[in-house]
Amino acid sequence: MEDFLRQIREARRDYEGPELDDKQVPSDPMVLFGAWLEIANEKEKPEPLAMTLSTGQAGSRISARVVLLRGLDHDGFRFYTNYLSRKGNEIENNPLAALTFFWPVMSRQVRIEGKLEKVPAKESDEYFASRPRGSQIGAWASVQSEAVASRAVLDREYSRVEKLYDGKDIPRPPHWGGYILTPDRIEFWQGQLNRLHDRVLYNLQGGKWEILRLFP
Repeated sequence: MEDFLRQIREARRDYEGPELDDKQVPSDPMVLFGAWLEIANEKEKPEPLAMTLSTGQAGSRISARVVLLRGLDHDGFRFYTNYLSRKGNEIENNPLAALTFFWPVMSRQVRIEGKLEKVPAKESDEYFASRPRGSQIGAWASVQSEAVASRAVLDREYSRVEKLYDGKDIPRPPHWGGYILTPDRIEFWQGQLNRLHDRVLYNLQGGKWEILRLFP
């Protein structure tokens, strides 16, 4: 164990990538993010769409988990989950949240802050209908974030829901759907040698994006 802990302390990796020049980036951060995501989708396997979602009720501890990006447009970033989960309860009480993408192959990270709101029910219905049937059943079977006595309990509930909808279309649970995070702050990080990383911050001010370069 001591050897392993020493390896952790001594672990080093040189980050290096193309220059990220704050004077040459697009005026709209969503354009830059879209370009980075397209490259990540080719190079970052197996989960280029994985993002850490950080939430917390006002005045309480912060919680974080990895979710998958399931929609992107000029309005923001979309993902889907159980509205009654811990994250759902935190969002209900405090819609301010953060997303983090880390793409180690490209030595890139993107940090996003903004406000979450539920997507329209029709949009959630359409996405739920596109999911594999097993995932649809799982959305009904799991009381996400609540304690469960054993795996067997979950398996039994899955089987019950599976039989209930045998030969039928599975409707979207009312407690399950999408969120969209509308950003007001996006930071792009490009790793460089000697820890002299490039950091470019887009900060929304008065409806316009201010672009700043940050010290690493």
